[in-house]
Amino acid sequence: MAGFIAFFDDVEGNICLRINRLSRRVWIRRFFSLISRLGDGGFWALMATGLYFIQGPQALPLIAQMALSGLVGVLIYRQLKNRLVRERPYISHGEILCGTAPLDRYSFPSGHTLHSVSFTILLWSFEPALAYIAAPYALLVAASRVILGLHYPSDVIAGAAIGGALAAISIYLY
Repeated sequence: MAGFIAFFDDVEGNICLRINRLSRRVWIRRFFSLISRLGDGGFWALMATGLYFIQGPQALPLIAQMALSGLVGVLIYRQLKNRLVRERPYISHGEILCGTAPLDRYSFPSGHTLHSVSFTILLWSFEPALAYIAAPYALLVAASRVILGLHYPSDVIAGAAIGGALAAISIYLY
């Protein structure tokens, strides 16, 4: 498995370096650092709180569904990260700038992207108008992870796929 991961690290290293060059501009790094930090949960908590104020108790099942999906998402991505132990791009490629402090050590998959995609789909299924806010934000979160040197593109793609599957299963079961 280590050889497989090393192969992808090399293939994606140049892509990461090119994208990461954007973070050399201070305003871009600060903007995407803010997007990333809000993706730690703050943005989604604000969305859930706003939804509760707009919809009232009718929003509680969705908020509970998001919380449960978030918990399952954490369990999934932590297991994968701890088993696959893929180092972050800025660690494996010294020329890549780390634009903000990571929450944990390993990169595969992107938990931020996993949750952003999952929560966006869940919000969209409940209140489609919210997709106009959540979807662009989820795209910014996904981009931030590579721009800031924290993830490879495949980490983000895998996180999005897992988040989409998690949301679909949650919707199906609900």
